[in-house]
Amino acid sequence: MHPTFPAGWTYQFALRSPPTGAITFKNGRIISTKRPPLHILFISHLLTPRQFVTCFQEPREGNKAGRNPNRSEMICRSLLLLRSNAASKASNIVKHVAATGCLPEYSSEAPARYFSSEPSLQVDSTEENGFKGHGMLAPFTAGWQSTDLHPLVIDRSEGSYVYDINGKKYIDALAGLWSTALGGNEPRLIKAATDQLNKLPFYHSFWNRTTKPSLDLANGILSMFTAREMGKIFFTNSGSEANDSQVKLVWYYNNALGRPNKKKFIARSKSYHGSTLVSASLSGLPALHQKFDLPAPFVLHTDCPHYWRFHLPDETEEEFATRLATNLENLILKEGPETIAAFIAEPVMGAGGVIPPPKTYFEKIQAVLKKYDILLIADEVITAFGRLGTMFGCDMYDIKPDLVSIAKALSSAYMPIGAILVSPEITDVIYSQSNKLGSFAHGFTYSGHPVSCAVAIEALKIYKERNIIEHVQKIAPRFQEGIKAFSGSPIVGEIRGLGLILGTEFVDNKSPNDPFPAEWGVGSLFGAECEKRGMLIRVAGDNIMLSPPLIMTPDEVEEIISKYGDALKATEERIAELKAKRESVAVVVVVVVVVAAAGGLAGAGAGGVLLLRAVLGREEEEPGSS
Repeated sequence: MHPTFPAGWTYQFALRSPPTGAITFKNGRIISTKRPPLHILFISHLLTPRQFVTCFQEPREGNKAGRNPNRSEMICRSLLLLRSNAASKASNIVKHVAATGCLPEYSSEAPARYFSSEPSLQVDSTEENGFKGHGMLAPFTAGWQSTDLHPLVIDRSEGSYVYDINGKKYIDALAGLWSTALGGNEPRLIKAATDQLNKLPFYHSFWNRTTKPSLDLANGILSMFTAREMGKIFFTNSGSEANDSQVKLVWYYNNALGRPNKKKFIARSKSYHGSTLVSASLSGLPALHQKFDLPAPFVLHTDCPHYWRFHLPDETEEEFATRLATNLENLILKEGPETIAAFIAEPVMGAGGVIPPPKTYFEKIQAVLKKYDILLIADEVITAFGRLGTMFGCDMYDIKPDLVSIAKALSSAYMPIGAILVSPEITDVIYSQSNKLGSFAHGFTYSGHPVSCAVAIEALKIYKERNIIEHVQKIAPRFQEGIKAFSGSPIVGEIRGLGLILGTEFVDNKSPNDPFPAEWGVGSLFGAECEKRGMLIRVAGDNIMLSPPLIMTPDEVEEIISKYGDALKATEERIAELKAKRESVAVVVVVVVVVAAAGGLAGAGAGGVLLLRAVLGREEEEPGSS
């Protein structure tokens, strides 16, 4: 009989012992012990315990059957315990064996998602089993999570807080997704939506037909943007749509000017501009490109302006900015200035880790763009309407853009809406060439949706009437200094930000060159500790981000600082445990290798099982037991 493993546990092996062997696991049980003439990697990081596939990889040249000096090394490197998915009290406990010195061709990286904690069971009166295995294909979520974990179901909001369906209260330290600037349950925004729904729930803006809320909102936005004069507003439903539309608008503009070759866009590494095909291409985050065949060929990427991570020894911020501007100019010259249409940048990078620009950066970048007649697009989807302590990020950094993308706080996220601010120079070309080019054939059914526009109009009124910018300027210093006081933590590399936006980057030895092992998932560990304490944040690898509602009170600022500190202490303790376990695991793995080398792990049978249990530190138990 085949030996039984605890239900839900999965293992990954690459075996090469005489004779060549492989063990196939499914549902926690050995189902076969085959001997194909190939190395087999069981890529369990893409699957749930209920679904396995095998990936066959040819041996490297020189790896022959029989006595191979690299055989034991390969077995050692391939041993990687991923995570438990069992429906038991142990399902929240992360256990692993780190594969020391793994090479990419022999093991799969265990991403931080293995170390995210499962939320408390989310149950309502009609769902005995909660919402596990729900029917939604969730955005930016691993497929197995939607099937195998209970989602955190948020039920209501009030001010800076949200509540799940069990009644647990969380301070929303990310303002939804950088967006609920005015917090939850703002009565004026609710009334604006209700009144407009009762009057005119929908009409489009095609063919020179529109609604009064869309016209009023366009004028309101144009009057609020003071970094430079803007000509017109084009409405979208999101920031992704806004940045996607920027590309078509710029291409239309250059075609109108008789410059059909001026089509390429330059964005920056680690930037985020959305998740449509075009806006994801503009983004500089690998996760948005991998498996999607992106970026599109007309998109180029230049340096990320992260001084702490990328500056040279003894290089000042100003010198770093000069080097990045020079690199941009070299890229433009290499591609040909006549082919470069636009450069897109966030005033402060958001999803890439909250990265403010180094001193003099935008001054020097804008000089290069002006020299080669390249348009500048400011992506203000996150930074607009007070996030940095100014109405727009362009105000903070003296940016004079040709085009601007906005969304999120435009309606405080109460209704989906985004927009593009278009300079007079571009709108004049569109007008003057319209007889030749015809209509500007781009738009969406919901462009300028009257309900979204009515809510956004009221949001802009609140920003002014309640002096939200001044409020942010008042509370931001304590928010910044309170969180940055934890910069001395041994697991923190840098805490950076301004206004009401902050990022923390976790590294070992306080060095950007010493990341923690990916399989430790330090950012997710910290995020789980925050959630446990009733605070929701953004986790992106080993970066975490804070971007709370702009209406926060001083007491709520102190609450965020306190919960951040408690979560950081707990994460430090967990990292200390993982480091200690890493040292002890190396000894245990040697024992496993010896047994595998002696008879082949496939043939070790129950002995192999006992050794694995020893590695896990688990007593013998029946599948599915707690």
